[in-house]
Amino acid sequence: MKLELQPESDSQPAIRPTQFIMHSIAAPWTARRIYEYWRDSTSLESHFGLGYAGDLGQYIGTETRADANYLANRRPDGTGAVSIETASNLEHTDPWTSQQIEKLVSVGAWLHRCHGIPLRVCRTAADPGYGYHRLHADWSVSGTACPGDARVRQFKNLVFPGIVARVTGPRPVPPQEDPDMPSMLNESNALDVELGSGKWVKLAFADAVLHSGPRRHQTLVHLLFADVTHKDARIEGRFYLTDTLGKNPSGYLVVAKKGPGGHQFLCTADVPRGRHLRFEVRATTPDGSPVMLLHRNVSGPYWAL
Repeated sequence: MKLELQPESDSQPAIRPTQFIMHSIAAPWTARRIYEYWRDSTSLESHFGLGYAGDLGQYIGTETRADANYLANRRPDGTGAVSIETASNLEHTDPWTSQQIEKLVSVGAWLHRCHGIPLRVCRTAADPGYGYHRLHADWSVSGTACPGDARVRQFKNLVFPGIVARVTGPRPVPPQEDPDMPSMLNESNALDVELGSGKWVKLAFADAVLHSGPRRHQTLVHLLFADVTHKDARIEGRFYLTDTLGKNPSGYLVVAKKGPGGHQFLCTADVPRGRHLRFEVRATTPDGSPVMLLHRNVSGPYWAL
């Protein structure tokens, strides 16, 4: 639903969108009522508005500045944040509805495809990626609890992982390579895990075994680390094979990432008969501090051999 705000749509400066910031408006309004509020009652506005029922309105183009994010609206280098206000109760303490979550995921995935916003949680106030209003102080004039505790949990456990899954969804191999339709792996685990610095930790999703051979697969692991993670933390992941008892491991190449936010690890290979595929992670910090893993998801197609 296009509901253009004037004169803001034409008079405000252009931005190069690098972030998507989610808000609660502290009012149980529809997308049209949010538009009327921006139009008639205040000079501040967001790019999008979202009602409880999933009704979505766009008020300003995503390459034009909107005013909901304080210093993130437009920076001196011309980058800025795309913002969405979502209907909530008056204290913004309620969770997003399933319809709202679906639209947040859809808009987030579209922004990645359209503007190249990277699939990570913003590590700093200016870092490209995804976030919620209270994540960084530079995004609000005098501090805020928005979008509320319940929605912050949903962002970490449902919305951001949903955006990643929507964008990186499995792509079957071409029919000439393998005409059989694949089965799909999609498992997640929102249980927080504290990783001691420098220690390899075996991860379970639904369980610890990702695949049992003989099987061909393309597997993507996405891990979400706490915002307070040391910015120079080295995050390493590796897939490895074991026998059916979890013994006699044979490691694959270690893939290294850095810092907080979301990190992805991909493996494409065959699992031989009598072998299991598993995954483990290691976080190493300069000061020896632990790292908190908040969420993990594994997905991808696989074929029986």
